[in-house]
Amino acid sequence: MARTAVTAKTNAEWREQTRKALLKAARREFTTKGYAAAATESVVTRAKLTRGALYYHFKDKRALFLAVFEEIEGEILAAIDRAAEAERDPWRGIGAGLRAFVDACLDPANRRIVLQEAPAVLGWAQWREIDGRYGLGSLKQGLRAAMAAGAIGQQPVEPLAHLLSGAVNELAFMIAEAADPPAARAEAFAALERLLASIG
Repeated sequence: MARTAVTAKTNAEWREQTRKALLKAARREFTTKGYAAAATESVVTRAKLTRGALYYHFKDKRALFLAVFEEIEGEILAAIDRAAEAERDPWRGIGAGLRAFVDACLDPANRRIVLQEAPAVLGWAQWREIDGRYGLGSLKQGLRAAMAAGAIGQQPVEPLAHLLSGAVNELAFMIAEAADPPAARAEAFAALERLLASIG
């Protein structure tokens, strides 16, 4: 009995390690080549695994991309939450979270997969639904908390969340494409601070 339990645990660990290796290799493949040019054969070669291992975990390339996208969304959300929770004031926490999002999207993998590839690969509806469970969903929750605490006035959450989300998406692209990214980041965050001040 004990031996069976150990074997099952070992098999579960092996499956998890295999999945992580595939996701790591796929993230690199999608980042460097984009979804259309990425090849599952290259993914398994990078991961030093077989095609059978890939298709055991993922139905097809789109399912693999979806898993990579959700993994990155989870990482970005964790960074947003850490930044927001470091602030005692909920409105300042939202500002910190938005800045954390922009910084996370300056990573080439995050920017390309989350902002460039995902809407086209998954379709707008699915991309928005997933974002609603991660970044946009967190932002709406933060706005409601800020309003409940009296940090900002009561107002419709949905349009304000979309306004701020769209703004930081564009800021991430602007900084990434700037000739002087550090200077562009400083200017972008100053503009974001003014925008938030006008709302708060």
